[in-house]
Amino acid sequence: MPYKKLSELPEPVKKHLPHHAQEIYKEAFNSALSEYDAEETAHKVAWGAVKHKYEKRKNGDWTEKDT
Repeated sequence: MPYKKLSELPEPVKKHLPHHAQEIYKEAFNSALSEYDAEETAHKVAWGAVKHKYEKRKNGDWTEKDT
């Protein structure tokens, strides 16, 4: 099921990702879900989209990558 609001995202996404990264996740997930019709694949695509712009630091925080 596609996510309509950020508050509907899985707990690990809401808890650990910054707001902008959550928006990226939601949009990528919804797009992938409509394309592949498989939730597991959509989650992988969404994490890939987040990791394109953000990186996880050693302390566990996600920060935007330097350009």
